[in-house]
Amino acid sequence: MEISARFDHFNINVTDLDRSLDFYARALGLREVGRKCAADGSFVLVYLGDGESGFRLELTWLRDHAAVPYQLGENESHLCLRVAGDYEAVRARHREMGCVCFENEEMGLYFINDPDDYWIEVLPMND
Repeated sequence: MEISARFDHFNINVTDLDRSLDFYARALGLREVGRKCAADGSFVLVYLGDGESGFRLELTWLRDHAAVPYQLGENESHLCLRVAGDYEAVRARHREMGCVCFENEEMGLYFINDPDDYWIEVLPMND
């Protein structure tokens, strides 16, 4: 049996949903494309999209999680986005926002971290 699959979404948990929505809009241009709320208010799921691909980033806010950072440990998993247009101008914007956490000039890439310290690799579209 052959399996045919396609990527749909990637989930991360966030401590402050509004702060995260603002960050992803300002830093990467991602916008809300869907939302699910628990009837009892225990969680909110917000799906962000880029307006072009079908891939979504799912932000999960849990009411009963203390407002302390999630323990991400030594996990080196990360999300990667490619940006169109002037790559250096985007990098300069991220530097101004203070969210660049690692740069590798030799490889031509850098990482930003979101408000919950998840790392996001940023690459040019035409690389």
